Amino acid sequence: MLEELEQIGLDRKEAAFYLAVLNLDRPTVAEAAEHANLTRTNGYDIAKRLTRRGFVSSAETADGERRQGRTRTVLTPNDPQVLIDEWHHRKRALDEILPRLQAMRAKVGAHPRVRYLEGASGIRKALFETLDWPSPIQGILSMRDLLAVPGEAAMREYIAGRRERGLWLQVVRSPEKDLADRWHSSRYDLRETRYAPEGRIFTMTMVIGPQTVAALSSRGENFAMMIESREYVEMQRHLFEVLWNASTPDAAPE
Repeated sequence: MLEELEQIGLDRKEAAFYLAVLNLDRPTVAEAAEHANLTRTNGYDIAKRLTRRGFVSSAETADGERRQGRTRTVLTPNDPQVLIDEWHHRKRALDEILPRLQAMRAKVGAHPRVRYLEGASGIRKALFETLDWPSPIQGILSMRDLLAVPGEAAMREYIAGRRERGLWLQVVRSPEKDLADRWHSSRYDLRETRYAPEGRIFTMTMVIGPQTVAALSSRGENFAMMIESREYVEMQRHLFEVLWNASTPDAAPE
Protein backbone atom coordinates (compact mmCIF):
# COMPACT_ATOMS: atom_id res chain seq x y z
CA MET A 1 0.00 0.00 0.00
CA LEU A 2 2.91 2.35 0.66
CA GLU A 3 4.02 2.07 -2.95
CA GLU A 4 0.52 2.76 -4.27
CA LEU A 5 0.17 5.88 -2.12
CA GLU A 6 3.59 7.09 -3.29
CA GLN A 7 2.45 6.75 -6.89
CA ILE A 8 -0.46 9.14 -6.26
CA GLY A 9 1.58 11.90 -4.68
CA LEU A 10 2.42 11.10 -1.06
CA ASP A 11 6.02 10.57 -0.04
CA ARG A 12 6.86 7.43 1.93
CA LYS A 13 6.68 9.07 5.38
CA GLU A 14 3.37 10.77 4.57
CA ALA A 15 1.97 7.49 3.28
CA ALA A 16 3.06 5.59 6.41
CA PHE A 17 1.59 8.26 8.68
CA TYR A 18 -1.71 8.34 6.76
CA LEU A 19 -2.00 4.54 6.96
CA ALA A 20 -1.36 4.74 10.70
CA VAL A 21 -4.24 7.19 11.13
CA LEU A 22 -6.47 4.92 9.03
CA ASN A 23 -5.61 1.85 11.12
CA LEU A 24 -5.71 3.38 14.59
CA ASP A 25 -8.73 4.61 16.53
CA ARG A 26 -8.44 8.40 16.76
CA PRO A 27 -4.70 8.46 17.53
CA THR A 28 -2.72 11.42 18.72
CA VAL A 29 0.07 12.68 16.51
CA ALA A 30 2.60 10.92 18.74
CA GLU A 31 0.70 7.63 18.55
CA ALA A 32 0.39 7.78 14.77
CA ALA A 33 4.07 8.68 14.43
CA GLU A 34 5.11 5.77 16.65
CA HIS A 35 2.93 3.36 14.66
CA ALA A 36 4.53 4.63 11.44
CA ASN A 37 8.06 4.37 12.90
CA LEU A 38 8.57 8.12 12.67
CA THR A 39 9.86 10.64 15.18
CA ARG A 40 7.35 12.81 16.96
CA THR A 41 8.82 15.91 15.28
CA ASN A 42 8.31 14.37 11.85
CA GLY A 43 4.82 13.34 12.89
CA TYR A 44 3.75 16.90 13.69
CA ASP A 45 5.15 18.22 10.41
CA ILE A 46 3.43 15.49 8.40
CA ALA A 47 0.15 15.91 10.28
CA LYS A 48 0.12 19.61 9.35
CA ARG A 49 0.77 18.80 5.67
CA LEU A 50 -1.89 16.10 5.53
CA THR A 51 -4.38 18.35 7.29
CA ARG A 52 -3.78 21.15 4.77
CA ARG A 53 -4.30 18.69 1.94
CA GLY A 54 -7.49 17.32 3.47
CA PHE A 55 -6.31 13.79 4.21
CA VAL A 56 -6.84 14.02 7.98
CA SER A 57 -8.68 16.20 10.47
CA SER A 58 -7.72 17.05 14.04
CA ALA A 59 -10.07 17.62 16.95
CA GLU A 60 -9.95 18.11 20.69
CA THR A 61 -11.21 15.17 22.75
CA ALA A 62 -14.51 15.35 24.61
CA ASP A 63 -14.63 16.38 28.26
CA GLY A 64 -14.79 12.78 29.43
CA GLU A 65 -11.45 12.09 27.80
CA ARG A 66 -9.54 14.93 29.46
CA ARG A 67 -6.35 13.90 31.12
CA GLN A 68 -5.05 15.88 34.12
CA GLY A 69 -7.19 18.81 33.07
CA ARG A 70 -5.75 18.89 29.56
CA THR A 71 -7.45 18.00 26.32
CA ARG A 72 -5.93 15.61 23.79
CA THR A 73 -5.77 16.43 20.12
CA VAL A 74 -6.67 13.37 18.07
CA LEU A 75 -6.57 12.68 14.34
CA THR A 76 -9.29 11.18 12.19
CA PRO A 77 -8.89 10.15 8.56
CA ASN A 78 -11.05 11.89 6.01
CA ASP A 79 -12.84 9.99 3.26
CA PRO A 80 -10.23 8.63 0.80
CA GLN A 81 -12.35 10.33 -1.89
CA VAL A 82 -10.10 13.28 -1.09
CA LEU A 83 -7.49 11.58 -3.29
CA ILE A 84 -9.79 11.95 -6.31
CA ASP A 85 -10.74 15.49 -5.33
CA GLU A 86 -7.10 16.51 -5.02
CA TRP A 87 -6.29 15.00 -8.43
CA HIS A 88 -9.13 16.94 -10.05
CA HIS A 89 -7.98 20.14 -8.35
CA ARG A 90 -4.42 19.65 -9.58
CA LYS A 91 -5.63 18.87 -13.09
CA ARG A 92 -7.71 22.06 -13.22
CA ALA A 93 -4.71 24.06 -12.03
CA LEU A 94 -2.48 22.37 -14.62
CA ASP A 95 -5.00 23.00 -17.40
CA GLU A 96 -4.92 26.72 -16.52
CA ILE A 97 -1.15 27.08 -16.36
CA LEU A 98 -0.19 24.72 -19.20
CA PRO A 99 -0.74 27.21 -22.07
CA ARG A 100 1.52 29.74 -20.34
CA LEU A 101 4.21 27.14 -19.73
CA GLN A 102 4.06 26.05 -23.37
CA ALA A 103 4.33 29.68 -24.49
CA MET A 104 7.42 30.14 -22.32
CA ARG A 105 8.92 26.94 -23.75
CA ALA A 106 8.27 28.13 -27.29
CA LYS A 107 10.37 31.23 -26.69
CA VAL A 108 13.45 29.09 -26.29
CA GLY A 109 12.43 26.66 -29.03
CA ALA A 110 15.31 27.75 -31.26
CA HIS A 111 17.72 25.86 -29.01
CA PRO A 112 17.96 22.10 -29.62
CA ARG A 113 17.25 19.68 -26.79
CA VAL A 114 18.48 16.13 -26.53
CA ARG A 115 17.18 13.67 -23.97
CA TYR A 116 18.88 10.34 -23.33
CA LEU A 117 16.69 7.52 -22.02
CA GLU A 118 18.40 4.36 -20.86
CA GLY A 119 17.27 0.76 -20.97
CA ALA A 120 14.12 -1.01 -22.10
CA SER A 121 11.94 1.37 -20.10
CA GLY A 122 13.56 4.33 -21.84
CA ILE A 123 12.95 2.80 -25.26
CA ARG A 124 9.30 2.20 -24.43
CA LYS A 125 8.87 5.71 -23.02
CA ALA A 126 10.38 7.32 -26.12
CA LEU A 127 8.21 5.23 -28.45
CA PHE A 128 4.98 5.98 -26.61
CA GLU A 129 5.74 9.71 -26.47
CA THR A 130 5.32 9.74 -30.25
CA LEU A 131 1.62 8.95 -29.75
CA ASP A 132 1.15 12.57 -28.72
CA TRP A 133 2.51 13.88 -32.02
CA PRO A 134 0.20 15.11 -34.78
CA SER A 135 -0.56 12.89 -37.76
CA PRO A 136 1.12 11.75 -39.92
CA ILE A 137 4.48 10.61 -38.58
CA GLN A 138 7.30 8.94 -40.50
CA GLY A 139 9.42 6.07 -39.32
CA ILE A 140 12.20 3.65 -40.13
CA LEU A 141 11.40 0.59 -38.04
CA SER A 142 13.50 -2.46 -37.27
CA MET A 143 10.69 -4.85 -36.43
CA ARG A 144 12.77 -7.75 -35.09
CA ASP A 145 14.56 -5.40 -32.71
CA LEU A 146 11.29 -3.76 -31.60
CA LEU A 147 9.81 -7.18 -30.86
CA ALA A 148 12.78 -7.80 -28.57
CA VAL A 149 12.57 -4.36 -26.89
CA PRO A 150 10.06 -3.03 -25.95
CA GLY A 151 8.38 -6.33 -26.92
CA GLU A 152 5.40 -7.58 -28.88
CA ALA A 153 2.79 -6.69 -26.24
CA ALA A 154 4.08 -3.11 -26.16
CA MET A 155 3.98 -2.92 -29.96
CA ARG A 156 0.35 -4.11 -30.04
CA GLU A 157 -0.48 -1.47 -27.42
CA TYR A 158 1.34 1.18 -29.45
CA ILE A 159 -0.54 0.30 -32.65
CA ALA A 160 -3.84 0.39 -30.77
CA GLY A 161 -2.84 3.81 -29.40
CA ARG A 162 -2.24 5.12 -32.92
CA ARG A 163 -5.63 3.85 -34.03
CA GLU A 164 -7.35 5.55 -31.09
CA ARG A 165 -5.65 8.86 -31.89
CA GLY A 166 -6.04 8.66 -35.68
CA LEU A 167 -2.26 8.78 -36.02
CA TRP A 168 -1.05 7.62 -39.45
CA LEU A 169 2.42 6.14 -39.84
CA GLN A 170 4.46 6.08 -43.03
CA VAL A 171 7.10 3.43 -42.42
CA VAL A 172 10.12 2.00 -44.22
CA ARG A 173 11.38 -1.39 -43.06
CA SER A 174 14.29 -3.63 -44.03
CA PRO A 175 13.08 -7.00 -45.36
CA GLU A 176 16.03 -8.62 -43.57
CA LYS A 177 14.73 -7.28 -40.22
CA ASP A 178 11.06 -7.94 -40.92
CA LEU A 179 8.68 -10.79 -40.14
CA ALA A 180 6.67 -12.47 -42.86
CA ASP A 181 3.00 -11.53 -43.24
CA ARG A 182 2.86 -9.04 -40.38
CA TRP A 183 2.26 -5.31 -40.17
CA HIS A 184 1.49 -4.74 -43.82
CA SER A 185 -0.02 -1.52 -45.11
CA SER A 186 -3.40 -1.22 -43.41
CA ARG A 187 -6.14 1.38 -43.39
CA TYR A 188 -7.41 -0.13 -40.16
CA ASP A 189 -4.02 0.22 -38.46
CA LEU A 190 -3.35 3.61 -40.14
CA ARG A 191 -0.11 2.35 -41.65
CA GLU A 192 1.51 2.73 -45.06
CA THR A 193 4.48 0.42 -45.46
CA ARG A 194 7.40 0.34 -47.88
CA TYR A 195 10.45 -1.91 -47.98
CA ALA A 196 13.99 -0.57 -48.23
CA PRO A 197 16.26 -1.63 -51.11
CA GLU A 198 18.03 -4.94 -50.63
CA GLY A 199 21.04 -4.73 -48.37
CA ARG A 200 19.88 -1.56 -46.58
CA ILE A 201 19.52 -3.04 -43.13
CA PHE A 202 18.36 -0.85 -40.25
CA THR A 203 19.09 -2.09 -36.74
CA MET A 204 17.71 1.05 -35.10
CA THR A 205 14.25 2.57 -35.20
CA MET A 206 13.66 6.24 -35.94
CA VAL A 207 10.36 8.09 -35.71
CA ILE A 208 10.11 11.61 -37.15
CA GLY A 209 7.57 14.11 -35.87
CA PRO A 210 7.03 17.80 -36.57
CA GLN A 211 9.45 18.99 -33.86
CA THR A 212 11.23 15.89 -32.56
CA VAL A 213 13.04 12.80 -33.79
CA ALA A 214 12.92 9.66 -31.62
CA ALA A 215 15.86 7.26 -32.09
CA LEU A 216 15.52 3.80 -30.53
CA SER A 217 18.45 1.40 -30.40
CA SER A 218 18.40 -2.39 -30.49
CA ARG A 219 18.72 -4.42 -27.30
CA GLY A 220 22.49 -4.45 -27.90
CA GLU A 221 23.00 -0.77 -27.00
CA ASN A 222 19.67 -0.45 -25.16
CA PHE A 223 18.95 3.30 -25.23
CA ALA A 224 16.71 5.92 -26.78
CA MET A 225 17.22 9.58 -27.64
CA MET A 226 14.64 12.31 -28.16
CA ILE A 227 16.12 15.10 -30.30
CA GLU A 228 14.18 18.36 -30.45
CA SER A 229 15.69 20.49 -33.20
CA ARG A 230 14.00 22.20 -36.13
CA GLU A 231 17.02 21.78 -38.41
CA TYR A 232 17.61 18.16 -37.43
CA VAL A 233 13.95 17.27 -37.97
CA GLU A 234 13.97 18.95 -41.37
CA MET A 235 17.11 17.09 -42.44
CA GLN A 236 15.80 13.71 -41.26
CA ARG A 237 12.48 14.30 -43.02
CA HIS A 238 14.27 15.03 -46.31
CA LEU A 239 16.42 11.92 -45.92
CA PHE A 240 13.31 9.88 -45.15
CA GLU A 241 11.63 11.17 -48.33
CA VAL A 242 14.64 10.07 -50.41
CA LEU A 243 14.51 6.61 -48.82
CA TRP A 244 10.72 6.46 -49.18
CA ASN A 245 10.91 7.17 -52.90
CA ALA A 246 13.62 4.52 -53.35
CA SER A 247 11.69 1.87 -51.41
CA THR A 248 9.20 -0.70 -52.68
CA PRO A 249 5.52 -0.11 -51.83
CA ASP A 250 3.70 -2.79 -49.91
CA ALA A 251 0.48 -4.27 -51.24
CA ALA A 252 -2.58 -2.03 -51.33
CA PRO A 253 -3.79 -1.12 -47.81
CA GLU A 254 -6.19 -3.63 -46.31
